Amino acid sequence: MPIFPEITAHITAWTADIKTIADDRKGLLDQLVAYVRGCQAESKAAKLTFICTHNSRRSHLSQVWAKVMADYYGVGNIETYSGGTEATAFHPNAIQALRSQGFSIETSDETTNPHYQVSYGAEVPSLEAWSKVYNDARNPQVDYGAVMTCVEADEACPVVFGASARIALPFIDPKVSDGTPEQDTTYAARSQHIATEMAYVFAQLAT
Repeated sequence: MPIFPEITAHITAWTADIKTIADDRKGLLDQLVAYVRGCQAESKAAKLTFICTHNSRRSHLSQVWAKVMADYYGVGNIETYSGGTEATAFHPNAIQALRSQGFSIETSDETTNPHYQVSYGAEVPSLEAWSKVYNDARNPQVDYGAVMTCVEADEACPVVFGASARIALPFIDPKVSDGTPEQDTTYAARSQHIATEMAYVFAQLAT
């Protein structure tokens, strides 16, 4: 699928980072690869719900980059979602990080928890992003892979109802940089880190 050229340029530049992923981290990512392969073997959509506590930063970045990388590597029948153990809002700093890397993100919603349309290609359906609990009615209720993107959510959610697989894939929370001079750099780096690991996953699935 035609992805915006700026995003494609970033992906091309970042693919060299795949080989720097540590073996123990690859072990976690390989669990996600195996889950998607299992879905493919059964000729069904691989539904992935990325979960963090507030569904504000890491889970959104993971949802977006997983879908982008699936399209970039030509891996079809992938549906990505995100949720939290509680709802807050898609954080502006995470939105800015994605915009800085080539995404078009728009909203006409003035509520405290706006819905955003995240576009990554002119002919690709946009992703609707907003903060919600992981079992929100618009997320899969059964037969999905729950990808836990933070330790807190993993510990607070001993049971993820309806999930057919649970994969712990924690990322460091970029919110530690909020309000500091390093804020934009930290968020962009976390987005790049997540993108690189999703590239690893879908590169395996494309082979």
